[in-house]
Amino acid sequence: MQECSGRRKIIKQINMSCILHIETSTDACSVAVSQDGAVIFHVEDFEGPSHAQKLGTFVDEALSFTDNHAIPFDAVAVSQGPGSYTGLRIGVSMAKGICYARDLKLLALPTLKVMCVPVLLGQELPEDALLCPMIDARRMEVYAAVYDRALNVVEETAPMVVDDAAFADLLEKHPVYFFGNGAAKCEGVIEHPNAHFIDGIKPVAKNMMPLAEREHAMGAFQDVAYFEPFYLKDFVAIKSNKVDKIIRG
Repeated sequence: MQECSGRRKIIKQINMSCILHIETSTDACSVAVSQDGAVIFHVEDFEGPSHAQKLGTFVDEALSFTDNHAIPFDAVAVSQGPGSYTGLRIGVSMAKGICYARDLKLLALPTLKVMCVPVLLGQELPEDALLCPMIDARRMEVYAAVYDRALNVVEETAPMVVDDAAFADLLEKHPVYFFGNGAAKCEGVIEHPNAHFIDGIKPVAKNMMPLAEREHAMGAFQDVAYFEPFYLKDFVAIKSNKVDKIIRG
């Protein structure tokens, strides 16, 4: 009953569709297929990052599944970031290639918002609760955003350094639920009684379905030719000391 109630809060449309979902924003690599508001296929790998090796195989499996069942796709949804530069690049390139090859529409979903879906469906939250998904951005930095229970933006997605003053204003007024692989950095730093931490939340393709259905119903499609991932920060190549020693001899 709770899951059905949560789903109604996220999906508010009548017409459904068949969508291929691709998620590669973190070390996890996952692909899913949804039809008429239900996930009918999904495959995941959490031993990465291995997107370059795994994603093509996962997509082939998804396409074979739908082709064998004579299910036509309406769109491809991709997790747009923030997250791993390489992972996002691989996922978006794959999504674009499928859209071109099969003449499909492209949907792009904010990764942090995708992470909120299992929390809304699986947790009993107070009415005034705020959701703060976090992705690890190395050292003490995270990519974070804050949403209310209707997934309205309270604080925009941004990189931030976690300290004991982080989210202090919000925590004084609301219970705030932190989750994602960046939230572990906060658990020993943010000690306000209104701070709650949820383990095990990762961005995965099967959780993209409710948001993708809504975007599809609204006609919120991306330009396949010009769409770029939401990297949030520029890519910086770092040369290792070992490579430097080899070059110098």
